[in-house]
Amino acid sequence: MSLVKVVRQGAVTLPAEARKALRIKEGDYLEAEVVEGEIRLKPVAVVDRKAAWRRIHEAQSSVQWISPEPRPGPEEEEQQIYDAVRDFRDGHA
Repeated sequence: MSLVKVVRQGAVTLPAEARKALRIKEGDYLEAEVVEGEIRLKPVAVVDRKAAWRRIHEAQSSVQWISPEPRPGPEEEEQQIYDAVRDFRDGHA
């Protein structure tokens, strides 16, 4: 275990071993949470939602619908995407 010192304005330096293990690099975000009197730092991904949805719609428009069933409407397709993303996140949390 490495000792970490709190410096000016609450800044801390994460030990290189911890950064390597979690693939944390400069500019990444960490979520800070107090748990049972301890500070827990967890890496998180920050995504521009508008840009992400734009990329999803671009990818979606390049896909051709091949099915005996009629293509679902945009709202239903968005719900299917949301469900797939949620299932993926749940499986990789």
